Amino acid sequence: MSLLVVGSTAFDDIETPHGTRVGCLGGSSTHFSLAAALFTEVRLVSVVGEDFPAEHRALLERKGVRLDGLEVKPGKTFRWSGRYSADMNSRETLDVQLNTFGDFAPKVPPSFADSRFVFLANASPQTQLSVLEQTAGAEFAVADTMNLWIDTARSELDELMHRVDGLIVNDEEIKMLTGETNLIRAGRRALQMGPKLLILKKGEHGCFLFSNFFQSAMPAYPTEKVVDPTGAGDSFAGGFMGFLSTCDTLSLWNMKRAIAYGTVAASLTVEGFSVERLATATREDIDRRYQELIQFVAV
Repeated sequence: MSLLVVGSTAFDDIETPHGTRVGCLGGSSTHFSLAAALFTEVRLVSVVGEDFPAEHRALLERKGVRLDGLEVKPGKTFRWSGRYSADMNSRETLDVQLNTFGDFAPKVPPSFADSRFVFLANASPQTQLSVLEQTAGAEFAVADTMNLWIDTARSELDELMHRVDGLIVNDEEIKMLTGETNLIRAGRRALQMGPKLLILKKGEHGCFLFSNFFQSAMPAYPTEKVVDPTGAGDSFAGGFMGFLSTCDTLSLWNMKRAIAYGTVAASLTVEGFSVERLATATREDIDRRYQELIQFVAV
């Protein structure tokens, strides 16, 4: 099935205990796309500057990402710089240069307008709502958000939550969104705000899946060496949406399998800097890890 993602494409400067990389290919939509492309063709809507190299375009296209919606504008591509702590459970943002992403107004090409699955990567709720207006026939739309929008654009975020099918947040964001300190209560409270499905990411501790009819939990894949956590959450979303878009139904069984595939997509991402590991991953890699994860959680 057709899968559309709208979000940032960026250059990342990254410092972790395992080294430093400058000018890596990054961005929320990039990590999502490379993970989702392990399952299906991905339609990308994003913006870059004139400095975006041809080899990055070639990589995305080679992995099965359609770039009809990748706009090239005068100026420089969005750039983010960050440094991770020794245990890599926290990070410090050193610099953000929005550049061409600063006034990003997504334009969904006519060839993408019939997309049945839509992922709204982290952006302002107003920007995300504009995409929903352009993809009114979507069967399943999921949004990501962050603390900034919960704090500064709450009314628009409230509207968004009533219009999407699913919302993806982390444990800090869900507490801020709902005012609840207990994650189970927070998950249930968030469902009352509109979305039919909530995915709560807990990093190395896995994730929760909430709906009004069921809830489920999935541990993280036991990765031996974490090199760079950048983009793990977006890769999780890519694995989740990518697999789900290939399913016949949005059943509980398929949802559970989808969060497992999202989990193993994230585990691949953290094994290299930026998208290095995802760029070399195959469907066989992710299927093998899926089976290992299922065996790991079996009782």
